[in-house]
Amino acid sequence: MKSDLVEKASEIVSDPLVLINMVSKRVRQLNSGRSPLIPTRPSMGAADIALTEIIEGKIKLADPVQAEG
Repeated sequence: MKSDLVEKASEIVSDPLVLINMVSKRVRQLNSGRSPLIPTRPSMGAADIALTEIIEGKIKLADPVQAEG
């Protein structure tokens, strides 16, 4: 996992625990066969892909009000 990606993603998701949970969930999805939402390189690990997806706005934190509706 690249530290520059972590820094950029933490600017978008300021709570470190939320960021960790988002990345962990997405890594599980990628490892179970889900397709990446971004173009990838062979050198990218699942965590790098997840962080890049967050940075590029492909994955967002769900709004709790909308999630209940």
